[in-house]
Amino acid sequence: MRGADAVIEVLHGTGCTHVFTVSGNQIMPVFDACLGRNIRLVHARHEAAAGYMAEGYAQISGKPGMALVAAGAGLGNAIAPLIASRASQTPLVLLSGDSPVSLDGKGAFQEMNQIALTESVAKLSCRVTSADDVADILSNAINVAQSGQPGPVHISLPADVLESETGAASTASVRCGDDHPDLSEIFSFLGKAAKPLVLLGPELSGYRKAPGGLAMDINELNVPVIAMESPRGGNDPNLGRLRNIWAMTDFVLALGKPIDFSIAYGSEKDWPLAHWITVHGTELESARARRNLGDRLISSKCIEPRSVLRNLAGNSAKQPKREQWQMTVSDLLAERPSSSTVSEKINSRDLCLEIQRNMSPKSILVCDGGEFGQWAQTIDGASTRIVNGVSGAIGGALCHAIGAKAAAPGSEIFVLTGDGAIGFHLAEFETAVREELPFISVIGNDRCWHAEHELQRRKYGESRLHSCKLSGARYDNAAKALGGFGIHVTCMDELADAIDSARKSRLPSCINVEIEGLPAPCFTP
Repeated sequence: MRGADAVIEVLHGTGCTHVFTVSGNQIMPVFDACLGRNIRLVHARHEAAAGYMAEGYAQISGKPGMALVAAGAGLGNAIAPLIASRASQTPLVLLSGDSPVSLDGKGAFQEMNQIALTESVAKLSCRVTSADDVADILSNAINVAQSGQPGPVHISLPADVLESETGAASTASVRCGDDHPDLSEIFSFLGKAAKPLVLLGPELSGYRKAPGGLAMDINELNVPVIAMESPRGGNDPNLGRLRNIWAMTDFVLALGKPIDFSIAYGSEKDWPLAHWITVHGTELESARARRNLGDRLISSKCIEPRSVLRNLAGNSAKQPKREQWQMTVSDLLAERPSSSTVSEKINSRDLCLEIQRNMSPKSILVCDGGEFGQWAQTIDGASTRIVNGVSGAIGGALCHAIGAKAAAPGSEIFVLTGDGAIGFHLAEFETAVREELPFISVIGNDRCWHAEHELQRRKYGESRLHSCKLSGARYDNAAKALGGFGIHVTCMDELADAIDSARKSRLPSCINVEIEGLPAPCFTP
């Protein structure tokens, strides 16, 4: 058995069925080892795309996403998904080829210190130097990706390690968190609070990653629960007047929610009445909580948030009734800024409303970032969704959709993205066609990098708007040229038929809609 065979044995033992990859010199032994195993290689056109596909797959499947790339620029291209999945708390395993150990220091092809490149953004970054260590190191890495606060790991696999002979491979067994954490302090402070709040980090979002909808099962606590996974934090238009809620809250239980920019660092100015208990899966986040909250922090527990949420849901002590507080929070979260049409053209808001009317409630919704992405995240709902996440990365939505389709082949996937974000990985239409992983993408095309356009407008004024315009490029024609379905929409009456045609095509589809872009909905703090 070669080192490459040991890699596949470990992946197979974890139930892995898909690896998202871009081929390259050093990793071809892994391609070879996949023959005859029930592991599908989904071959992307760019390493970042492969990483985003793995992230999307993980968020929908509940299993770690697996990405495999070559060394050198291959690994360099894959860094962005590590950053995104660290912020979205998604378990992602990035395997990279590497120059041979036997040639270290001699200037081998693509020789570089890979660990130095990834260790600041991965939970674990490790280079395997012996084929005998492949199974144990990879098994441990898969556990690290899923444990504590889930996130990305990187394993560097030198070419000669993959080709060398080794003994039998071990398989990864997932280590579980504390099944019975002590919740007495949490219950005590919840019981005393008049206006408490539970904040959930991305891992525990009610849309995904909380098996069985645990976030929705703690209503007996009589405490409002808010999941936060947007880079706009307190200005997330999907959460209405969230900042008003902050100002009234007297106790916060943060489960896997970092005390960071997205909640104004928990500052006394924004949270004047709140005392906090935080639960994080890493000491790094516990230390951040202590640093930002100071003496307003009651305690910071370094245990797995999943375990705490599970036990809150199943063992809730009798809590006081807080109907008025729960109603107040619900009403404030439901508020939306009003927005009027700026011209006779389709606008961002109206397009998203029309998409919602034509989308099945059971569809998986994938939203990119940017101004149109914010409208989509606010207006378009689905039982399962993926958003661009706290990192603020944009351009990954097409790739997330491909990963989501691989994880849920029977589901309809809707992708809502702007004309800026679509350009990052437009070539992945060819991947989706070739791999038979269809989706329906709708582009809100305002011929503009609208988020940056609005930043210029607000900070520098109308007279200094420049360099953020885009052309009237026919992305629908590009999708058709790559083997997919494409259609150009210029009036709202055409949209329903366009969506129906896209469904009937059974192809990766691009509905390119000309719109008058609107600034993302937002309440002024």
